[in-house]
Amino acid sequence: MKASQAKLGALLLGAFLYLPLGVGAQQPPAAPAASPPAASPAPAAPDAAKPAVEAAKPAPVAPTPAAGSTAVPGWNNPPQDWDRVDRKPQYASVPGRETNVLIQGSGHEWRKFRNGPLTQYGGWLMVIVLAAIAVFYLIKGKVRLQGPRTGRLIERFNSIERLSHWTMAISFVVLAISGIVILFGKYIVMPWLGHAAFSTVTIACKTVHNFVGPLFIFSLVVMFLLYVKDNWPNAGDIKWLVRLGGMFSKSHDEVPSGRFNGGEKAWFWGGLVFLGLAVSITGLILDFPNWNQGREVMQQSNVIHAIAAILFISASFAHIYLGTIGMEGAYEGMRHGFVDETWAKEHHALWYDEVKAGKRPERITGTATGAAQPAVGD
Repeated sequence: MKASQAKLGALLLGAFLYLPLGVGAQQPPAAPAASPPAASPAPAAPDAAKPAVEAAKPAPVAPTPAAGSTAVPGWNNPPQDWDRVDRKPQYASVPGRETNVLIQGSGHEWRKFRNGPLTQYGGWLMVIVLAAIAVFYLIKGKVRLQGPRTGRLIERFNSIERLSHWTMAISFVVLAISGIVILFGKYIVMPWLGHAAFSTVTIACKTVHNFVGPLFIFSLVVMFLLYVKDNWPNAGDIKWLVRLGGMFSKSHDEVPSGRFNGGEKAWFWGGLVFLGLAVSITGLILDFPNWNQGREVMQQSNVIHAIAAILFISASFAHIYLGTIGMEGAYEGMRHGFVDETWAKEHHALWYDEVKAGKRPERITGTATGAAQPAVGD
């Protein structure tokens, strides 16, 4: 009797244990989950017939890749809003600022602006300025001295002033060329140089740019300290700017000015101080990313740096033109430190009068002996 009861109990237990397995066999494969307690078997799903309905639906058509695309159909079609979570700060064990941000939305906007309006309008601005200077030179030619040279020279810039100017000028040209390659090289250099060579050139330009930048900032500070005392604006500068110094007048008589005229003062404050300060601050932010600034700050600094640099370079074209081939005698002042007496009279009459009256530290000297001589009219 007891043996019969034991056999019956074993059969009931086996049937009870087989029931969940039989029900599970009727379900579609699913992701593994935590096993329920043995005493509470999972009930049969009421919608067990749903897989058959799903199987009857037509299979989705694989997307057709664009012409020339090597993408495998289906792989480049992520789910909707796939990046919504990734744009939010997540947990990251890597130390550092913003290492827990996988996708930065503003980076895409920065790239579109940099490679779009910034390069297009900035490039056209520099081309238009160069073209305008070329047309002006072809029409007006070099600004010549109206009177003959006297042979007496007036000190225009001392050795320290010239050294600081040429240090800044050379570093500025190096930064301008390397910056143009970095910003516009993809369009004007890579097509004829090739991808591999352009990559090498751009890396070299970036390295030079990073190391020459601090030298430019140092020379900028020195230039400001040396020249600021003679660049304070006055009422006469407005008259000079309105008439553009008399450059377009029929008589070619220039508006009298001190050591620096209104145009030179505009270049000093607008170019040297304002734009120079802008490229210096943003350049340091870009040069030293280890200051723990965020990517958005770096992107904004890059845009400001590029805009200020384009304006700086465009304005420098006029300054370089007038200081070299555009005006007779101007280059001599920065190259040798002296200008002819006639040049001083015609272009900086008020400064010449102060030098002649002994109110200025600059001296008047002869070409042969170098001894100080009184100016004509003393």
